[in-house]
Amino acid sequence: MERICPSCGGDQSVKSGVVKERQRYRCKQCNYHFTVERKGKRIDDYYVTKALQLYLEGLSYREIERILGVSHVSVINWVKQHKVKRPENLAYHPTYKILTHSELIKYYSDPLNLKGAGMVLTELGDKYMLIRWERFKD
Repeated sequence: MERICPSCGGDQSVKSGVVKERQRYRCKQCNYHFTVERKGKRIDDYYVTKALQLYLEGLSYREIERILGVSHVSVINWVKQHKVKRPENLAYHPTYKILTHSELIKYYSDPLNLKGAGMVLTELGDKYMLIRWERFKD
């Protein structure tokens, strides 16, 4: 059974002794020694991408936590890990709605909802998230 190296992701490893009754391995590509694969909870990349998108749209960590159901600490760590920088313009705070397909069609059919605002639409599983902010008035 091939083990994946946690350092470089290589799949060529060999047995390299036993420590505390656990088999150690050595990666042939980077010479990294490791015992077993990490068993932590792995969150799907879909949620990481969505969390970063929502962060860039101006939502707070806690709002993202409520929407996606992932810890706000995880979102903070992803922002740091991916070195995401939010634009400095904090003059507005977007509002968002979680809508089903039929609610989304109804929302877009009303011309008043489309006037004077910018919108971003993103899918969240079987629902849609509509992020809306007022346009700057000259």
